[in-house]
Amino acid sequence: MDTISIAIDGPSGAGKSTLARSAAAQLGYLYVDTGAIYRTIACYMLRNGIDPADAETVTASLPQIQVELTYGADGLQHMLLNGEDVTSEIRLPQVSACASVVSAYPQVRSFLLDMQRTLAETHNVIMDGRDIGTVVLPHAQVKIFLTASAEARAKRRCLELEQRGTPEPYEKVLDDIQRRDWNDTHRSTAPLRQAEDAVVLDTTTLDFAQSLAALLQIIKEHV
Repeated sequence: MDTISIAIDGPSGAGKSTLARSAAAQLGYLYVDTGAIYRTIACYMLRNGIDPADAETVTASLPQIQVELTYGADGLQHMLLNGEDVTSEIRLPQVSACASVVSAYPQVRSFLLDMQRTLAETHNVIMDGRDIGTVVLPHAQVKIFLTASAEARAKRRCLELEQRGTPEPYEKVLDDIQRRDWNDTHRSTAPLRQAEDAVVLDTTTLDFAQSLAALLQIIKEHV
């Protein structure tokens, strides 16, 4: 039986992961957070003192990295780095910043591409990231570009960091988001952009329940 792929792209902090995870749970699909996969690569670099801006050293270290995606008893996606669960560690701000740099390298993206496509070939998936609809799954049945204003995303990220016990000032979070937006849209390899056949969902003025309802409605109309 052919599998169904739903690609969700959008900028950092737009709520892709939370919304995609909830939608996947309702639909009985496998949820794949590709950002977490890149964060795991970044985690390795930081742990090993590798400068993320040093493309040559980053690339040379890839053969030493084993990334696994598993699902725990909590039903959530867990990331394993060389056998160790780093699910919590990869959400730290410094890992986010590093991931934005290393994910721009063609060698890193190529290293992880087969893993992502294999998941889509063997499961019904909702996969989110920056280039899912444009590069990873260009033939996905449903493509959604999920976005929100930088200010709204910064407020949401601040709340998320507070809940994790790692609060950051709003101005810093907003600056980080704006810088990451620039990096993601201006990188030479697989830049963040809306696929031509993607449906835009702007959640700036929507709460979580409204955003999820809108996302599910788009999927329902296209599957």
